[in-house]
Amino acid sequence: MARGNSEPMGGPGTRAAAIERRTSETEIELALDLDGGDVEVATGVGFLDHMLELLGRHGRLGLRVRASGDLETGSHHTVEDVGIALGQALDSALGDRRGIARYAHVELPMDESLARCSIDISGRPLCRFRSDLPPVTIAGYEAELTGEFFRAVAANARLTLHLGNPYGANAHHMIEACFKAFARALRAAVAIDPDEAGVPSTKGTLSS
Repeated sequence: MARGNSEPMGGPGTRAAAIERRTSETEIELALDLDGGDVEVATGVGFLDHMLELLGRHGRLGLRVRASGDLETGSHHTVEDVGIALGQALDSALGDRRGIARYAHVELPMDESLARCSIDISGRPLCRFRSDLPPVTIAGYEAELTGEFFRAVAANARLTLHLGNPYGANAHHMIEACFKAFARALRAAVAIDPDEAGVPSTKGTLSS
């Protein structure tokens, strides 16, 4: 049975959260600070660690992740549950989403591959991930899990996410470009807009 706990990492005005998620398949501890900090990752899945480190660095996030899971059956549960925890932390750290830029779009190349990412921190969860990734496993990470990870993030962060590779050949490059594009777009979308005093929506809320 899944259990998730969320609590702020700091006092009023901070944009940070900590999540603990425990199921019969995984145990996840994740701490996130939207305004920066150290990046420390250990999930037992080497390639996922690399991608999360890129996410923290290019997103200018404080990110600490500790995960253990049933890797003898593959990395699916660990990858998806880390995505769930990250999404929950994003949702909590954003609070009422007041003053944020909200929207962002990034195109990012990595050698022969290109990734495109558009984000709306909308309160409406949706992920459209499109990529013709080769069916390979890289350092314990099945390439097909990339879409599962980002769908878990979007659903739990309650954001609209369009992400993918219009072209590419090397799976490592394609996935890495997606993580970097997501990180850069997230960094821009969560940034505080000095000209936006309230919630950037005509509805007055981004909670739903």
